[in-house]
Amino acid sequence: MSAVPAEIETPEVLIDRDVLEQNIHRMATVVGAKGMDLRPHVKTHKMPEIAKLQLAAGAVGLTVATIGEAEVFVQHGARDVFIAYPLWITPHHARRLAQLSSVARVAVGTDSVEAAQAMGAALSGAAEQIEILVEIDSGHHRSGVSPLHAVEVAQSATAAGLRVSGVFTFPGHSYAPGMPVKAAEQEQVALDESASLLRSAGFDISRISGGSTPTAALAGRSVANEVRPGVYVFGDAQQLELERCTLDEIALTIAATVVSRHEGQGSAPRRCVLDAGSKIIGSDRPAWAKGFGRLMDHPEARISALSEHHATVIWPEDSELPALGTRLRVIPNHVCLTMNLVDEATVVSGDKVIARWRVDARGKNK
Repeated sequence: MSAVPAEIETPEVLIDRDVLEQNIHRMATVVGAKGMDLRPHVKTHKMPEIAKLQLAAGAVGLTVATIGEAEVFVQHGARDVFIAYPLWITPHHARRLAQLSSVARVAVGTDSVEAAQAMGAALSGAAEQIEILVEIDSGHHRSGVSPLHAVEVAQSATAAGLRVSGVFTFPGHSYAPGMPVKAAEQEQVALDESASLLRSAGFDISRISGGSTPTAALAGRSVANEVRPGVYVFGDAQQLELERCTLDEIALTIAATVVSRHEGQGSAPRRCVLDAGSKIIGSDRPAWAKGFGRLMDHPEARISALSEHHATVIWPEDSELPALGTRLRVIPNHVCLTMNLVDEATVVSGDKVIARWRVDARGKNK
């Protein structure tokens, strides 16, 4: 896509179908060449149409973040879902999981003795239908236990009537400059140690799950037998800065219009303002990022500030400031946030609109 189609009203999320399909097939090829299963995290796009493309390209199943997301994708035909989250199960959750497991293969995460006990009690007779993966902390220090505590959690799950089938981790610390390679190495060590300890304790560990978009393509042969990248389908400004994708691999942008422009005087910077703010771009900005997003066709420009409906773009001194009414394409920093802010997206091929897809799993936070 080289220009915003004339019929688009801004701001609007645009998905380049051709680049999207290239990204999907590229990751499937890379992961398949390692002899690993691909289980993409669909919280990035939240769209059944894209999940179907991923499954058709060889994904063995889907990863989701919540029961609500699982319900949406199972309703649209998915038959193998992993809720990669340390769930605390209530009776209401248990009823929903039991319903899901009656029509699909369902796995969930846990990272504590207490959560495993609560899960077993709530699920009761449905416990054997659902697989449990113990979450391991491989250096991100969010959720997950150290490999040394994996056996304790797994034993408590088994005692509660649950079926432990594997371990998983999320190397989230790979989302920082200079960290993808180190995070991938730490992931391998943590998964190898935890799986070995569990097998020595008598557990049949069939699933060793890892991976993130920054790390999925890094390692050669891996101790993991499945990976769960998500952002790769679209790419975003964070992945650009981490050099984990190129501009040619950006499949999602936000069409925006220049509504204000200023050549700059005194201490005021040379800038333009777009009609897309935090309510569509998202406000995520890591400390290391150079701005709140990038411009697809002007990578030297920087989005210096966001309001709810404004994006302030600092323009380079050696480039002509765009005229009022100019339509530009914004690459959000964190594309997962953008997809949870809109009800639908426009799908394009070249300069033509070919479809509109609903974000069916938007807002499914529980």
